[in-house]
Amino acid sequence: MENLDSTVLTTSMPAIARDMGAHPIALKLALVTYLLSLAVFIPASGWVADRFGARRVFRAAILVFTIGSILCGFSDSLVGLVAARALQGVGGAMMVPVGRLIVLRSVPTNEIVVAMAWISIPALIGPLIGPLVGGFITTYFHWRWIFWINVPIGVLGLVLATLFIPDIRFTAPARFDFRGLALSGLGLAICVMGATLIGLAGVPWWVGVGLLVFGGLLLAAYWFYARRVPAPLLNLDLFRVDTFRAGVGGGFMFRVGMGASPFLLPLLLQVIFGLSPFQSGAITFIGAGAAMLMKFAAPPLIRRFGFRQTLVISASIGGALAAVPAGFTAQTPHIVILMILFVGGFFRSLFFTGVNALSYADIKQSMMSAATSLASVSQQVSRSIGISLAALVLELSMAVRGADTLSRADFVVAFLAVGVMSLSSVPHFLKLHRDAGNEAAGRQRPRAPAQSESAEMAEVPKKPVAST
Repeated sequence: MENLDSTVLTTSMPAIARDMGAHPIALKLALVTYLLSLAVFIPASGWVADRFGARRVFRAAILVFTIGSILCGFSDSLVGLVAARALQGVGGAMMVPVGRLIVLRSVPTNEIVVAMAWISIPALIGPLIGPLVGGFITTYFHWRWIFWINVPIGVLGLVLATLFIPDIRFTAPARFDFRGLALSGLGLAICVMGATLIGLAGVPWWVGVGLLVFGGLLLAAYWFYARRVPAPLLNLDLFRVDTFRAGVGGGFMFRVGMGASPFLLPLLLQVIFGLSPFQSGAITFIGAGAAMLMKFAAPPLIRRFGFRQTLVISASIGGALAAVPAGFTAQTPHIVILMILFVGGFFRSLFFTGVNALSYADIKQSMMSAATSLASVSQQVSRSIGISLAALVLELSMAVRGADTLSRADFVVAFLAVGVMSLSSVPHFLKLHRDAGNEAAGRQRPRAPAQSESAEMAEVPKKPVAST
């Protein structure tokens, strides 16, 4: 439901903008606001699940998300849509991390790759059918129905969660870290909002820069604060674990680039090439189809080549292909576009399966709640920054040209920036030991006379080490 909602919305943005009398780029606020809400509340997801039980929190999250979807469908202005999307974000902040936490606490370390592949397959149904559903509804019905289709899915989710989700909980700290939530959540949200407002029509540039500075100061304050308290909301000591640091850091850079593509492609195909929402969705869905196929191939590939080699190759190819749409024109055959998006989706999916598993490869069960919260915050913030970066590049390109409307030249610059950002993730994985995360990959660890610290930590069977 969460992934379907996001992909349907990106396909329908031009139609929603016309109906509300807003510029298509202004619709990024509806996308970014949801991600901002996630950034604020995801840090609390691990503590809340441990305190109140995973099943109870999961059901409440589904209910809140469904109510937010209904309100989105009734919105008549950009302000109303943004507010409803913020409510959706509160539900989404608990749905995905808590679901992932349940899975990670239910499987042994050597099955993490397979588990992360399986947990991603249902989530890919949204990106697979979302562009088609969004394009079909927007073209032949009304865009409001793209939100209302979440209602039956939400009702079904509540029933299935009640029947099948175990009430898994762990010992939670006695006190909730409200100061940590205020510093980290607000700092992240203000930084992303600042990046969003820079270059937005009608907003002075100094407003966005000021918000970035203020948000950065709050995050710096949290860093000093987290070092002095015994149980911070986001445990930054997790970054001392090599595999977690590489997975979260490298994944962040790659997701910034990939988060921009779903925003840019529908705009290029509809606004510049003149395709209908349904035609656009029929083209962009192919990447999700390739990602679905890769989920079955990813575990044996990672087991064969290891995390380091798999991630370096998939990030390099995926990043390079993310820039290729810069060369698309209205005369580019659709079959060529489909082939490029298919191959790109294949390697992008391999990367995400590997990097998600690598992040938790050496984390103890007692630290899993903190790890899922921190990793989820990084993922959502990177997506919002990716959208903001893409919109900012488009706006700057128009300003340089002295134009008020988008042209293909603006998208050339934007897609090249996307490719560069995605490729910047590669150095994070080159620093890894070649045997990093071997237990989680299901590989037989080679015997060597000398090993790095991270490899020595991985030598203890089923006892991944994390700094506490």
